[in-house]
Amino acid sequence: MIDKLVNEHLILGVDPGTLFMGYALLKTVGSKTEVVTFGVKDVHKLEDQYARLQQEFFFLQELIDQYHPTELAIETQFVDKNPQTMIKIVHAQGVAIAAALSRDLPINEYSPMKIKMAITGNGHSTKQQVADMLFRMLKMDETQRPKKLDATDALGIAYCHFLQLGLPLKEKGAKNWTAFAKQKGLVDKGLTGPNQKLLAALSAKK
Repeated sequence: MIDKLVNEHLILGVDPGTLFMGYALLKTVGSKTEVVTFGVKDVHKLEDQYARLQQEFFFLQELIDQYHPTELAIETQFVDKNPQTMIKIVHAQGVAIAAALSRDLPINEYSPMKIKMAITGNGHSTKQQVADMLFRMLKMDETQRPKKLDATDALGIAYCHFLQLGLPLKEKGAKNWTAFAKQKGLVDKGLTGPNQKLLAALSAKK
């Protein structure tokens, strides 16, 4: 019998931002997943940047106290051509990490490229492609589509961490993500790239 404590997780995914912070809570039991909640904390109306960071910090603490997640997954290593933008994002990352530390949550950091690779198999996917793939994999209803992609970004970060845990691969007997995606019917077995056909379809104009 597999240890319940090892295979049950409530992952808090955070997409740090200075104006809009995406968040998501993903419950996993073995290879099964359930989206508990996801959305965006909107602080753009506050003029002072430190007041925005403070609101994000308090919001995450309240979220953690309400849902009691087992770990934090957060996007890091953001690089921008504008140094000032990058510094502000790093501040937002630090606030999210500090909120998790204040509640003794284990922290897991993932680069944007790794998150995209985990979700779509393409490290250069768009936010929309990541969102479309998540809705397909998690079998979510279209009525759940958020207005801002920061929310699905956070969900993608949480799902990336879930995949890194290796639970779906172990339980399904797959050796890697590509094999797992084929088993789930997400790709055609004849494709060389794990999501080449699907990404092309998602990119096509409707």
